[in-house]
Amino acid sequence: MSQFTLLGFDLAQFIRATLDEDLGLGLPGGGRDVTADSVIPADARFAGVMDSRDAIVVAGLPIAAAFFRTLDPDMEIEILVEEGASVPAGSDLMRLSGNARALLTAERSALNTVQHLSGVATMTREYVTAMGDTAAKLLDTRKTIPGLRHLEKYATRMGGAKNHRMGLWDAAMIKDNHIAVAGSVGEAVRRARAAGVAEVICEVDRLDQIEPALAAGASHLLLDNMDAATLRAAVAMVAGRVPTEASGGVTLATIAEKAATGVTYISVGRLTQSAPAADVGLDFTAI
Repeated sequence: MSQFTLLGFDLAQFIRATLDEDLGLGLPGGGRDVTADSVIPADARFAGVMDSRDAIVVAGLPIAAAFFRTLDPDMEIEILVEEGASVPAGSDLMRLSGNARALLTAERSALNTVQHLSGVATMTREYVTAMGDTAAKLLDTRKTIPGLRHLEKYATRMGGAKNHRMGLWDAAMIKDNHIAVAGSVGEAVRRARAAGVAEVICEVDRLDQIEPALAAGASHLLLDNMDAATLRAAVAMVAGRVPTEASGGVTLATIAEKAATGVTYISVGRLTQSAPAADVGLDFTAI
């Protein structure tokens, strides 16, 4: 198995569950690759090259390698580019040689992973670049595909972003629905602080909510759906007391203007929610 590790992510379990899904394990007639098993001799060997058909930021190659080595522990694999590298169209990413059935059975799962994660990393890099020469940092969000959060947030890091909170457990994020039940911004923040929560992120969508949130102990303000002029005013009001985050309606066309307002962070949900897959292929030859 690959040495690839992420805190909180079980690579071996992910590989096994993904392959089992493709093989139909537990379903009537399932548990095997009927095409490879019927067409390819058991001792046949293939060599292959994984390459990018587009200019991309690479993410997921060690995971792809793990798919192949799970089915053929003796597979020879050479990863040709580093994670997070920006490569032009036509770049070779990985060379492989080993059991032909194993290569064919693992191919789609490995490619799906690299295509998706590289797509996330590539879009992330586009947003980072569009921010220009500002001090603001790009954040991802919890708008991730169920079961893939750790991998998708890894991919945003490869693209140059920083991770927002990983889940519901590592920071409180007080949003409009929480505020509606608590009665006010200040009361919602006070309740989180009274419960012993160390990091309390509070969403505000009006300037008059800023001081009550800060007075109650918010440690991070999410400035929701504010235009650049309002963001600039909010940053001036906060005056560096806590980090500020612009969120909502951020696009490639608007991110530079928002980054220039002085906010600490800008969060973009579509990095993980809507990134198109990268065009990555894998061609085999018999050996």
